[in-house]
Amino acid sequence: MDRLFARGTVTIDAPADEVFAVVADPVAMAGLAAELQSVRWLDGAAEAALGARFEGLNRHGRRSWRTVCEVVELRPGRSFGYDVATGFGVPISRWRYDVEPAGDGTCVVTETNWARIPVWFVPLALAVTGTINRPALNRANIATTLDRLKARMENRPSEEARPAS
Repeated sequence: MDRLFARGTVTIDAPADEVFAVVADPVAMAGLAAELQSVRWLDGAAEAALGARFEGLNRHGRRSWRTVCEVVELRPGRSFGYDVATGFGVPISRWRYDVEPAGDGTCVVTETNWARIPVWFVPLALAVTGTINRPALNRANIATTLDRLKARMENRPSEEARPAS
């Protein structure tokens, strides 16, 4: 059962279709996300499509881990979502970006995260990521990611520069 973990919303002074093109591109989002460092498409995929899979390299402090993600929702121009699992198939979470035109060339982007992790796997996830309060960290990460997305789409420096890896 999916449990809502974190959600954030931002208004961006850019056309919804341009913003959607970025949020539906995990490779581009790796340059904006707080934990996601890099992405590579799997199984010959080269872009988002239902069922397409990609591997994400994540980092929190000195800890890093890989995940395998599958695109489970794709409504062009509106929503993009994917499920995250460990490399050996244990479900972890679901992420979704919703983009709504707001008029005058602006849009509202909502990033939502649900937990899908089985209770028995939580201790191992804590050990791998070093994160005790995942919902709070994901709320902070969403705020950072959305700020960076807004800055990129509005062609201005982000308020929080990404630290060097």
